[in-house]
Amino acid sequence: MLLPRIFPCLLLKDNGLVKTIQFKNPTYLGDPINAVRIFNTKQVDELIFLDITATKENRTPNIEFIKKISEECLMPFTVGGGIKTVEDIRLLLNAGAEKVAVNTAAILNPQLVTDAARLFGSQAIVVSIDVKKIFNQYRVYIQGGQKAMPFDPVQCAIKMEESGAGEIFLNAIDRDGTMRGYDLDLIKKVTQAVKIPVIACGGCGKLEDLKQAVKEAGASAAVAGSFFVFHGNRRAVLINFPSKEELEKIL
Repeated sequence: MLLPRIFPCLLLKDNGLVKTIQFKNPTYLGDPINAVRIFNTKQVDELIFLDITATKENRTPNIEFIKKISEECLMPFTVGGGIKTVEDIRLLLNAGAEKVAVNTAAILNPQLVTDAARLFGSQAIVVSIDVKKIFNQYRVYIQGGQKAMPFDPVQCAIKMEESGAGEIFLNAIDRDGTMRGYDLDLIKKVTQAVKIPVIACGGCGKLEDLKQAVKEAGASAAVAGSFFVFHGNRRAVLINFPSKEELEKIL
């Protein structure tokens, strides 16, 4: 039986590993390379790295640092943050990333997704959609969760699929770092609207949450940040990952 994909989402800031809560207050956790080595030993299937200040600083993730990650990483990985052009995507794929996650630029210019999918294949292009609930309505946000767009995530996901995206990375800003469970309603709305895989992100605090995201809400994959880097109520830093046996029991 092929299990749903479960993997860590690692946030980068100044080449350090950090964790946010609702996209704010990044807490420094240590060296991302060290985390990669630990996840190697845990036999994690894939990773995603998001550079959380790249868009704000008008740059892409550090190419040389991505190469270093690639040299250590025994599993395929995705990189996102500040990507604006086909050339940005090419450089990151050449640096060792298997996929590239595009957020702001894809939503503002869907043609970028079409052009990139044509050049590199849809399987290499992930569109990241950040979502907040405002007055009980879901809204898409860009620029690191700073700017609201006048449409909802379902419309956005459909447009990105039509444009050629291979996957949707769906991130609930309100749940980020809270460890109080995924926004299952949001995930369901998007998974029922598109045929491409949807990766659920934001809110995982226990194994049962992973199960709900994929079994109940229909996500093809579920990722977590805090759940895989913290331990206990005091949020002590401890890089961890469930065993294959633990995942098989719940999935």
